[in-house]
Amino acid sequence: MTTTEGSLRASEIKKALIQQIDRYEDDLHMEEVGEVLEVSDGVARIWGLSSAVANEMLEIESSETGESVTALALNLEEDNIGAVVLGDYLVLKEGDQVRRTGRVLEVPTGPAYLGRVVSALGEPRDGKGPIEAARSMKVDRKAPGIVFRQPVKEPLQTGLKAIDSMIPIGRGQRELIIGDRRTGKTAIAVDTIINQRDTDVICVYVAIGQKASTVASVVERLEREGAMEYTVIVAANASEPATMQYIAPYSGCAIAEYFMYEEGRHTLVVYDDLSKQADAYRELSLILRRPPGREAYPGDIFYLHSRLLERAAKISEDPEVVGRHEDIARPGGSLTALPIIQTQAGDVSAYIPTNVISITDGQIYLETDLFYSGVRPAVNVGISVSRVGGNAQIKAMKSVAGQLRLDLAQYRELEAFAQFGSELDPATQRQLSRGERTVEALKQGQYAPMPVEEQVMVIFAVTRGHLDDLGVARIRPWEKGFLEFVRSSHPEIGQAIRDSGKLSDETGEALKEAIEQYRPMFREARGGTEDFAQEAAREIEAETAEAAG
Repeated sequence: MTTTEGSLRASEIKKALIQQIDRYEDDLHMEEVGEVLEVSDGVARIWGLSSAVANEMLEIESSETGESVTALALNLEEDNIGAVVLGDYLVLKEGDQVRRTGRVLEVPTGPAYLGRVVSALGEPRDGKGPIEAARSMKVDRKAPGIVFRQPVKEPLQTGLKAIDSMIPIGRGQRELIIGDRRTGKTAIAVDTIINQRDTDVICVYVAIGQKASTVASVVERLEREGAMEYTVIVAANASEPATMQYIAPYSGCAIAEYFMYEEGRHTLVVYDDLSKQADAYRELSLILRRPPGREAYPGDIFYLHSRLLERAAKISEDPEVVGRHEDIARPGGSLTALPIIQTQAGDVSAYIPTNVISITDGQIYLETDLFYSGVRPAVNVGISVSRVGGNAQIKAMKSVAGQLRLDLAQYRELEAFAQFGSELDPATQRQLSRGERTVEALKQGQYAPMPVEEQVMVIFAVTRGHLDDLGVARIRPWEKGFLEFVRSSHPEIGQAIRDSGKLSDETGEALKEAIEQYRPMFREARGGTEDFAQEAAREIEAETAEAAG
């Protein structure tokens, strides 16, 4: 063999080897594999995954069953990882292999989720078959910055007179609903969802740590009212692991963010309730051996709720501004958050209530004494507040309800004073009389949200003195009959308020005339011809005598 032939053969061999190596690298991949050190109470200690990141999904392969179980990396320590198992941890044992997925926790979402009941991981729970997801959204993501937001200026009507008139909620706002157990917190949230029936708002109701029967009753009511068509229920029941109750609010928020970011829709998320999420997170943290602080909660419990509620926003309508954000596909969407917190014996100064009060843009405080005295919704006007205020009201509501809050607060003070006074001057009696009628007019039944134009009519009648000559017991029947009368005989009044959002002088005069026209009709319907003023005078005299002892 000559030298030339040998060198040619060597170059051919080299070329062939390089080609084979290139092809081999296409199939070559390196995988980091860890090992379970111990499993207890839904938490796995894992060794060997030094590159894992916080909130990353890990796949643990059970050596007993061969199935894979997902875990969420929470504690990143020097020599091991503390991960909470998002499934049956009883099938896992020491020595099981763990692999990284390279993805943080995500939940599937999309239009097909409307009308469905799902778990905290987006799995169907209503027996209606699988759900076709449009995409997956990160469960825990950074809230949009202030550049990508616009002021809250568009009302989100709850349909409840006491709230829409005095504690208005705007699209993109975070309004806390707080009170003791069984004071009507969930009822307010469900009524608000029902009231979005004729709007373009997508609703997500997150049930955290509740009985399955309670969630089923909410679903049944929403179906009966036709509200499930635009609602998603995310349920992490009391029987489920603390992990699911901890993740559920973030999953519900992620499902809503799909509609806000991808479709530019308005969304409403109800977290019912965050007290139970805080308890679940405390349980997880103590099992993960994080140091306990005040009331045994971990030090980052404030961050738990703040990073959730900060995701509520009203996105800018400027396409150029929104285009600079990597996640926002369409401008103009919003996410309104209604977190619910349960207090113990009315103690709003406890750790979790004060945390969430400081994060949100106001609170609706429900009082047990008011609830059991028949004032429902049992809103305490004194400490309830909306920091958005009149920006979240239509002009018609602003014009009729401007003094309502102050008048009610003064009435509560006078009411307490009148219990100890034997004689009251005529001015005080008139103020007490007006206050009683205002409280009665603001009462509202459950699952009966009212259109904003009808709310304006009722509040106009009571604040302008048109019901002063009517007995307190007659207020509710008068309201029902009057609204039916206006719908049938003067539909143009409601239409004018609804279309313009204002109570013009002409509409105000037409409303006064309608009230005067209905007055004899209501008296006749009661089967009597007695003058209202005489009846009211006798009732006021009897009420004053009773209050004086």
